[in-house]
Amino acid sequence: MKIIFIRHGDPDYVNDTLTEKGIREAELLAKRVAKWENITQFYCSPLGRAQKTASYSLQAVGRDAVTYEWMKEFAYFIDDPVTGRHGVPWDLMPRYWTEIPEMYDREGWQSTELYRSNDMILPAYNEVCEGLDGLLSSYGYTRHHNYYVTDSSKKETEDTIVIFCHLGVTCMMLSHLLGISPVPLLHGFFLAPTSVTVLASEERMDNAAMFRVQVMGDVTHLLTGKEPISQAGYFTTPFQG
Repeated sequence: MKIIFIRHGDPDYVNDTLTEKGIREAELLAKRVAKWENITQFYCSPLGRAQKTASYSLQAVGRDAVTYEWMKEFAYFIDDPVTGRHGVPWDLMPRYWTEIPEMYDREGWQSTELYRSNDMILPAYNEVCEGLDGLLSSYGYTRHHNYYVTDSSKKETEDTIVIFCHLGVTCMMLSHLLGISPVPLLHGFFLAPTSVTVLASEERMDNAAMFRVQVMGDVTHLLTGKEPISQAGYFTTPFQG
């Protein structure tokens, strides 16, 4: 099985839609998606910027997407202890979060003062994990501790699902699939607008599967379309090559 995560295009956060640049990105993305064969199902965040991004690809392939509330951006605000910023629970200063060993721990990050400062964060994280596991179970992949048990009646499936969503919630889902803390993911990896992240299930033993990243944050469609990579969510200049 393959899972493809796509971040929305360059965002107009105020109006929860895309900028003109974001529309150009989504149009280039649609040309890429139109070449993909045998997509089992498309899924989408309910937020406008993800819905707008998906609309171009869905129109190109003549398909609809299933929308899930839990795929929305993980925007449960905190007060940054260094800058005082009131906003998303990442973009933290390195001198703060890197000095807390629990931030690197798959379980420990949930016990930190920062992530307990908003009592919606941990229930929301669990909702995302449970939502993802419920979705995967519908394709025959049932969570068992830190890996997935597959349906004994079938071999490795050819199912491929595409999820249009956001940078933050993608990192939350990746943390669950890979068994690592989301904090280093949020701070160590940039997923550019309309970037494509691909995971596939490795099924090397009977009835056991582990998801592994093949590609993370790929923007080939932007480079070939001569559209600059957006800096949205990045604190330096993206490499344009």
